[in-house]
Amino acid sequence: MKYLTLSSAILLSGCSPFSGLFNSDPEVPQVTPIEIVTVTERAPQYHPPLPEAVSPAEIEWVVLNPTVMREYIAELDAQSAPQVAYYSLTSQAYENLSNNLADIRRYIRQTLNIIQYYRENDPTRDQEEE
Repeated sequence: MKYLTLSSAILLSGCSPFSGLFNSDPEVPQVTPIEIVTVTERAPQYHPPLPEAVSPAEIEWVVLNPTVMREYIAELDAQSAPQVAYYSLTSQAYENLSNNLADIRRYIRQTLNIIQYYRENDPTRDQEEE
């Protein structure tokens, strides 16, 4: 019975009689509120360097016509002409080659314009340069 009264007294008092025994300073510490700040920034955009400019090698064109062919065959028979393999294109094949190269140039020019547009309109680019 003695234990019942002691335990009920402790429960009803909320352990307040024992608080002074363990802690000589009964002050409650100040609690400062935590401030949460969310900053949203755009990730910096990577601008890869442009590739090195194309520097094509010089090409020597030889137009073969019947006169040039006769001269070459005569020199070849006399063993004074170098043995050279010739590649030829029909006029339509040459036109197709020319159109293909023009299309490649157009594609490169348009791609460079798109890259330039995105570089000029990148808001983080000014911050990176400073």
